Amino acid sequence: MADRSNPLEHAAYGGPGWQPRVRSLRDEAGGTWGTFGIDSEYGVLERVLLHRPGPEIAADDPNGAQMLERVDEARAGRQHDVIVEAYRANDVAVQLVDPAPTPQPNQMFMADLFAMTPEGAILARPASEVRAGEERVAARGLASAGVPILRSVSGTGTFEGADLMWLSPTHVLVGRGLRTNGEAIDQIVDVMTAMGVNVTRVDLPIGTMHLMGMLRILDGDLAVAWPTRLAVAAVEALEDEGYEVHFLPDIDEATLGFALNGVTLGPRRFLMAEGNPVTQAFYESLGVTCVTVEVDELAKASGAIGCLTGIVSRNLE
Repeated sequence: MADRSNPLEHAAYGGPGWQPRVRSLRDEAGGTWGTFGIDSEYGVLERVLLHRPGPEIAADDPNGAQMLERVDEARAGRQHDVIVEAYRANDVAVQLVDPAPTPQPNQMFMADLFAMTPEGAILARPASEVRAGEERVAARGLASAGVPILRSVSGTGTFEGADLMWLSPTHVLVGRGLRTNGEAIDQIVDVMTAMGVNVTRVDLPIGTMHLMGMLRILDGDLAVAWPTRLAVAAVEALEDEGYEVHFLPDIDEATLGFALNGVTLGPRRFLMAEGNPVTQAFYESLGVTCVTVEVDELAKASGAIGCLTGIVSRNLE
């Protein structure tokens, strides 16, 4: 029998049998933790977090709920179902979160509620009082998927996940504007610095919502941007990372048809809103395969496929 008077004889105190935890958090993905992590915007999409809209989307005061116009609940739900089917048809695992008791009107816009890294999620803090607390639903969904939360934006910081984009495994772009403030970006820089990731900050123009709304990365050398919205510093950062930046050919389709508001399924594969023939032909001329779905009812809430999709995992190879 071991001598209890000598703690170094016991594993609990570092004695024989002690097993140090030597793997990094990143290495524990898919084992101790669930499947998670991204370090690009174009790696093969593996897992997403979504919320199917229900009665909460039929707001009596659309403007007060930050929507463009009144939304038909049933039709929006059917369109969301088709997006889920499109993901599953492209081998993307879909996790649906169902808040209780009653979701807030904008809960379906899951991309805003967290940003993913190779080591876990940064939990957002939406800028509008109308959306305060939505991040709790995302936190529950992430936890149930086995995703570690590295940081919750705190203090008076405001951050929405659609303002952060990966340019390379060691470089992210973060937009400061209506939804994300400098205090939150300082907190994000702390997280990224600990991972050896550089942060380029860019200001977003008045009258725009998110960085995601003006930029999509479709492959390791291909980006598409909104010509009058994306900052020069962002374009320079993209070009420094080896991207060729192309600009949208039809602003009406971008504005009214949400033609840029899609999700990259993998290198040069893009899930986008249907009904944008000029932009779709433009993408295809760049060698991009487009998968299209109807989103016009969902878009009345001021967002489309990109906004709806919380990205949990992409292939990191």
